[in-house]
Amino acid sequence: MFGYTLDDHVELRPLAIEHARAMFEITDRSRDRLRKWLPWVDAVTEVNDTVNYIKGAMKQAAENGGFSAGIWVREELAGTISFHEIDWSNRSVSIGYWLDQHFTGQGLMTSACRAFTDHALMRMGLNRVEIRCATANHRSRAIPERLGFVLEGVIREAEKLPQGYVNHAVYGMIQSEWKRIR
Repeated sequence: MFGYTLDDHVELRPLAIEHARAMFEITDRSRDRLRKWLPWVDAVTEVNDTVNYIKGAMKQAAENGGFSAGIWVREELAGTISFHEIDWSNRSVSIGYWLDQHFTGQGLMTSACRAFTDHALMRMGLNRVEIRCATANHRSRAIPERLGFVLEGVIREAEKLPQGYVNHAVYGMIQSEWKRIR
């Protein structure tokens, strides 16, 4: 099971059912900011919705299809980071992430993405990690850019959000590149 200490106060831990209330609360607290970029936010209206998400993430992890971790800062849940479904035939995966509004701007997500990328490419033996985010989501785009991911292109109208369709910037990192820059 994945677990990773980023520094003396920050740790990545697999999500578990007992985290559902805390995760729902930070989702709810950050709802207005998150809804602008994440299509699932409005469907999360009660703790049980978060319980169901965590159950799905646990099942996916048990089937070796990917996993989700909470980002814990001084024992407080700050957000999540996930490997979406791993494509084992092509040895690739994409990363998704979000933070509670109270924890943004501290470098937490860059550190978490660095750890997840390293885990995927160096420990799991995957060849490619991808990060997609809305082209107008400059804070999210800054994360793969800081880590040296390559902007591979833009997918037009890739995702439907409450305000309409958004384009996605697609960033990629391959194992040989990561070995050189890590």
